[in-house]
Amino acid sequence: MAATAFYQAIGTLQYSGCFSNSNLNQENGNSAYRLVSKVFNLDIAPLRSGTHCSRKRSFSVIQASTSQSTVFDPVSSPSNGLKSDSKKKPSEAALILIRHGESMWNEKNLFTGCVDVPLTKKGVEEAIEAGKRISNIPIDMIYTSALIRAQMTAMLAMTEHRRKKVPIILHDESEQARVWSQIFSEDTNKQCIPVITAWQLNERMYGELQGLNKQETAERFGKEKVHEWRRSYDIPPPNGESLEMCAQRAVAYFKENIEPQLQCGKNVMIAAHGNSLRSIIMYLDKLTSQEVISLELSTGIPMLYILKEGQFIRRGSPVAPTEAGVYAYTKRLAQYRQRYLTSIGFFCIYIPIQRLKEMVQFSSW
Repeated sequence: MAATAFYQAIGTLQYSGCFSNSNLNQENGNSAYRLVSKVFNLDIAPLRSGTHCSRKRSFSVIQASTSQSTVFDPVSSPSNGLKSDSKKKPSEAALILIRHGESMWNEKNLFTGCVDVPLTKKGVEEAIEAGKRISNIPIDMIYTSALIRAQMTAMLAMTEHRRKKVPIILHDESEQARVWSQIFSEDTNKQCIPVITAWQLNERMYGELQGLNKQETAERFGKEKVHEWRRSYDIPPPNGESLEMCAQRAVAYFKENIEPQLQCGKNVMIAAHGNSLRSIIMYLDKLTSQEVISLELSTGIPMLYILKEGQFIRRGSPVAPTEAGVYAYTKRLAQYRQRYLTSIGFFCIYIPIQRLKEMVQFSSW
């Protein structure tokens, strides 16, 4: 099973400029825009005349032509129905999974398990790169394990997010911790993202292998035995956890605590570990015990899922902050991205090759 599926865009069309009344009225008036690429032509027209405030302005893709002729229907502005739409049950939510960046014991080739080891410099860079890849995907809540390498990965990744909200670890371990960590500004609270830590998302406990060198352990016990401990589904290392045991706690926590948030429309990021994330992916993708043992997750590479109509749909890994392939697969993510780009003074329309044969709708306001 491919752990990352990449969606390649064949072209990018961009219009840059300040969406102030004076600029657009003086320079463009009510005219339509026609953008031409070597691959395709694209006509864009304003849906409404008079005002050019970025919060009220709407555009529609009225025609796109390529060697395979395709027509894109206009999209009406959603701003008129925001209040009524907010009462509807959310149709989809984004789930991002990130395995922590390289840890100091990864670098030394030691069994880490539940030992609380920080990231290396490379791990820090991997976490930052992961953040760049997800910088345009909405995030409302973050879950991490109780281990510092996962928490560092989540925090560093969020430094690259375009919304610049601050991730705040919630301290509910005691009443005093909860009271002492309260935020008393409503405005500040709106600019924060809650981070929930859970031991259930920890790496599987490697028992008596923790701290041992992997190569030396293979020489001592035999490669076949060590491979059995590491890659079998239901055989644990001495006094440790098997993948099956890890899956029982990780999936139970996901179903009880994280999945309900997604069902309510919250966009969630999970920063955790190879085995706890393999367990969750096993649940999301309905893998068998034989399929999951061959699943490998790279450090610092985000995976995107969409929960839509009660089904988890794997979208692969966002390629980079300028790659919009993942956004074109759902209308809601496309709208989110366009809202942000419009709010800072420009908007971009990207068209991936997989969707040029279909009717795709984008909207901004």
